[in-house]
Amino acid sequence: MSLPMLTAMVVGSMVGAGIFNLPGRFGTATGPFGAIIAWAIAGTGMYMLARVFQALAERRPDIDSGVFAYAKAGFGDYMGFLSAFGYWLGSCLGNVFYWVLIGSTLGRFFPDLFGDGSAPAAIILSLVGIWTFHFLILRGVEQAAFVNTVVTIAKIVPIIVAILIFIFVFNYQQFSENFFGGVGMPEKTLVQQVRDTMLITVFVFLGIEGASVYSRFAKKRADVGTATILGFVGVMGLMVAITLLPYAAMPRATIAGVSNPSLAGVLEVVVGHWGAVFISIGVLISVLGAYLAWSLICAEVLFAAAKSKDMPRLFAAQNGNRVPANALWLTNIVVSLFVISTYWSRDAFNFMLDMTSVTSLLPYLLVAGYGVLLARSGAGYEKTPSDRRRDLSFAAIAAFYVLIMFLAAGLKYVLLVAVLYAPGTILYVWARREQNARLFAPAELAVFAVTVLAGLVGVVGLVTGFITH
Repeated sequence: MSLPMLTAMVVGSMVGAGIFNLPGRFGTATGPFGAIIAWAIAGTGMYMLARVFQALAERRPDIDSGVFAYAKAGFGDYMGFLSAFGYWLGSCLGNVFYWVLIGSTLGRFFPDLFGDGSAPAAIILSLVGIWTFHFLILRGVEQAAFVNTVVTIAKIVPIIVAILIFIFVFNYQQFSENFFGGVGMPEKTLVQQVRDTMLITVFVFLGIEGASVYSRFAKKRADVGTATILGFVGVMGLMVAITLLPYAAMPRATIAGVSNPSLAGVLEVVVGHWGAVFISIGVLISVLGAYLAWSLICAEVLFAAAKSKDMPRLFAAQNGNRVPANALWLTNIVVSLFVISTYWSRDAFNFMLDMTSVTSLLPYLLVAGYGVLLARSGAGYEKTPSDRRRDLSFAAIAAFYVLIMFLAAGLKYVLLVAVLYAPGTILYVWARREQNARLFAPAELAVFAVTVLAGLVGVVGLVTGFITH
């Protein structure tokens, strides 16, 4: 893959579903002042994480499929497995969210049939779509990556048109009225307002590692880091504009009240029904394109983990088109089961979004942690020792940011993620038995015990109704 193709992979992975729901999610949580603070925190934290990915790509060019491989290099086999499993699981949950968004977008025009995206008709449509894409991807990764590049261009157009329209109707008085919270909205402290935006900011940045995951396909290793930074800067600009400009077009209460996808709703208020139709078409193109990118990433992570013996060797098998077929089959079976489960969720849309965000935090934390370890050790810095202190600072800030995101998520989501992590260890045991290797080092056994305990608490919480979704 060339630099433009790798950059499109980053942009295609990041610009998916979340960006089309930013106005409503932020409008519900905060006014422009809180939004500016939230983006400053999220932008700084994720930029630092992007720089960590860039530094690791340069210092450890021998490591492919970076996300979980960095965790293994820094923290051992079991943490490498948890990172791989968590990243794969988060990607699966993200794919479920995409199908819920497609259902809720169609529900805007056919409410009785598709509802909020978790109605039976929406679930059936999702299952048909999942398996259609499955057989498309089995025909070849390179072909699918080309489709992703085309779709990335197609889905940026509606977003830019929406931004231009919001700039044209910008009303300074309306913006200032909304600035510190707006009229008719519940009183919340600024800290609470910012906290309520944090998981959506994590979600919309997922995919920042898209180029790192596909590093084995890069024509030049240096392009991996460059594509990551280019993709981050471009997408950050789009997301800030989509969040802040609607505050200058209507009262915050109106923004908070529109249905998903909220960008379609706010544009409909400004220009009429055609705006909702236009954005909804963009949503469908965008989500299908992002789903394609993330299906590739899901299968690639399982495949790479199996190749490095962190997952059962069953998932290292490729078909004649160089597609990790078994990994793709497991991915889409799991996605299908999660899609069916949305039928029983009270708010499938936001629940899947938040679960995806939290599941992805552990892999990001381990990447940042490895960045700290590598910079402290000096390995890979022999020719440029002056870069060590800078990279150490970037990695430390990135790790601190991810820890803050865990706190912002709250205990509920951490326990629910543990419910999924604990049984996943079966795959680790399977892989270790294949190699006749020791299951756990003493420290790893402690991590496993904490994971199981948290999972049990999560199950009890779900059964007793203490935890709801």
